[in-house]
Amino acid sequence: MGRTRGIVANSGLVIALVIGSQALDVARADEQAPPTPKVEPVVPAATVVDSKQALGVLGRAVRDAADEDMGRVVDVIVDSSGHVLAAVIDFGGFLGVGSRKIAVDWDALHFGQAVKNDADIRLELTRDQLKAAPEYKSDKPLVVIGTTGTLKPLNFPTPATPEK
Repeated sequence: MGRTRGIVANSGLVIALVIGSQALDVARADEQAPPTPKVEPVVPAATVVDSKQALGVLGRAVRDAADEDMGRVVDVIVDSSGHVLAAVIDFGGFLGVGSRKIAVDWDALHFGQAVKNDADIRLELTRDQLKAAPEYKSDKPLVVIGTTGTLKPLNFPTPATPEK
């Protein structure tokens, strides 16, 4: 039994020496390693705009040149590169009954007084032109009503056809 105690005691001493040696190696490695540079968080760029110089358009009333109510802007349509193409106007009806959504060319809208005086957005189209326009449906091809009477080509990328 005396021999067993000696082996156990020597084993404990060997384990203690190995652990102590590893701890010393770690401490030396920390002393030799260069300090880790402190990384500052990246702050996103921001633009501050006076609330009198900007206008949210969703839900805003739209009126024609004769000051007739034409509806409200309910959506904004952008192309694949993010450029605004059209505003969707909820037009006609009474209390939401009988209304239709019409996509109008963004250039047909005028925001001058709307931004400065919290006034309505002005539309260069008449009530009769909107009545004759096709209804906007998100799952159908987009028909944008403009003021020039001519069609503007839209340059959308065409999907690649797989080779046979």
